[in-house]
Amino acid sequence: MTYEKPATRPVNPRFSSGPCTKHSTYTLDHLADAYLGRSHRASGGKAKLQAAISGTRALLDVPDDYRIGIVPASDTGAVEMAMWSLLGARPATMVAWESFGQTWVSDVTQQLKLDADIRTAPYGSIVDMASLDYDRDVVFTWNGTTSGVRLPKGTRLPSDRKGLTICDATSAAFAMDLPWADLDVTTFSWQKVMGGEAAHGMLILSPRAVERLESYTPSWPIPKIFQLTKGGKLIEGIFSGDTINTPSMLAVEDYLVALSWGQSVGGLKGLIQRADANAQLIWDFCDQRDWIANLAQDKTTYSNTSVCLVFQDKSITDMASFAKAVTKRLEAEGVAFDIGSYRSAPPGLRIWCGSTVETDDIAAMLPWLDWAYATEKAALSAAA
Repeated sequence: MTYEKPATRPVNPRFSSGPCTKHSTYTLDHLADAYLGRSHRASGGKAKLQAAISGTRALLDVPDDYRIGIVPASDTGAVEMAMWSLLGARPATMVAWESFGQTWVSDVTQQLKLDADIRTAPYGSIVDMASLDYDRDVVFTWNGTTSGVRLPKGTRLPSDRKGLTICDATSAAFAMDLPWADLDVTTFSWQKVMGGEAAHGMLILSPRAVERLESYTPSWPIPKIFQLTKGGKLIEGIFSGDTINTPSMLAVEDYLVALSWGQSVGGLKGLIQRADANAQLIWDFCDQRDWIANLAQDKTTYSNTSVCLVFQDKSITDMASFAKAVTKRLEAEGVAFDIGSYRSAPPGLRIWCGSTVETDDIAAMLPWLDWAYATEKAALSAAA
């Protein structure tokens, strides 16, 4: 293996898994029409927020009878809002195969004190969703951002379910097909696949979820920031641009720019194709080398957004230090930023391949990964 530095560098070395990179044609000039210095409750502010909602519906092809709301605190806020407002009416099943799913498990069992059925799988594996009882409420992530494991393409959930399905789709929305008929609550944030800014979450409710909200009152007090109903009725304003708290209108404009760009590259189909092409380059790279592999164990569960990799070289005794050294070397060269694995995940790499990443940048980065691995291995040998 050569130690010579590759001749080509990525134009954009930003492969962070959140906030993720902007699309390649983005400039700050795109934000010139942001509704700044005015109330978000004024007609112009509401129009911008409604445009974000309707643009989301159009790009994701969300059914007309589903509500879409902009809520505080990113995807985390949206998931928490759903769990605090909806759970407790039926027995719950909590499904987790990575760190964020484990957070939802902890919150439901330790904060809401529900005696939930907990189904987990280790990093790299996935829970058998077909084995679950969907007469219970089921909370799960579609794509494990920190594990690189996703539900396989074509996954469907029972149409005759009596419980609700609550899906954290923050690294899946806009890059994977989501079967809306099977999802009662879907959440995501702007800063993942669309490369938007942080702190704003999206909450999508099916008619079944709305019916639960209007017919069930949890036994615990609900903080104002989580309240979706008033007097037993859905607060419709949340789903028409009247947000619970003050949003950043600069971030809203940024999201509108991203939605417009998404339509320009072929809509949802085009966005999925871009992520698939990016991830495929890395999968092929790993298949051609014996020292690196996908953390996901089953190819049908390989994520096309948060691609997580582990080093397979058994001669490396301190894998965590080695992985950090590789990521630091790549960052020092300015060819790959923020690609270390998540802090609670197995040591390795996590390379964001979502739709805003250019395939040419992935292709240019991979030879540098070869170089960084070989260079660090040589350094280990020299120190031995």
